[in-house]
Amino acid sequence: MSDTIIPLVLFALISTSTPGIATTLSTASGAQFGFRRSVPLMAGSAAGLATVAAAGAAGLAGLLAAIPSLQLAMKIAGSLYLIWLAIKIGRSGPPNLDISMAKPNSFFGGAGIQWMNPKGWAMGLGAAASFAALADGPLQLALLLGAVFGLAAAFSLSLWCVAGTLLARLLKTERQWRALNIVLGLLLAASILQMWRPA
Repeated sequence: MSDTIIPLVLFALISTSTPGIATTLSTASGAQFGFRRSVPLMAGSAAGLATVAAAGAAGLAGLLAAIPSLQLAMKIAGSLYLIWLAIKIGRSGPPNLDISMAKPNSFFGGAGIQWMNPKGWAMGLGAAASFAALADGPLQLALLLGAVFGLAAAFSLSLWCVAGTLLARLLKTERQWRALNIVLGLLLAASILQMWRPA
């Protein structure tokens, strides 16, 4: 089974490493708050994707496909939340300049991002359909996909967060920080378009 699981691991690593909502937030959080304070966001996002992948394998993705209004509600709620986050990031200045500045996103905030992200559901459903032969049933497949996607997301989001912390070392002026935050906010807002792309 170790040979047959390699394509699944590669699929999970590639799909979780591509730029998107969670990677942009991890980069912004790393730049703004550093790696350690960004761990709850990354852990929550990894756990959220793990549960989405597991639920997709267990059949919940079929329920979402059968109830378009539920999908639409998820898209709207997710888009509004991400627009709010993008505005907060885009308007923030250098770290620690203002005591009232927003705190890093929480574990549940990171998990919620994945639960409201149709891209995550599409990943989970696609993996369940493509790699169903690796497991003896839906429960075993759910555990396998949950573990692989959770670990892959934790790894890739950590890399994006480290990239953000490295950026923070290069930025010396308030103007440079504001420019970075505007770019990250715009990238996050642009990533919302993925949620509305037809399947």
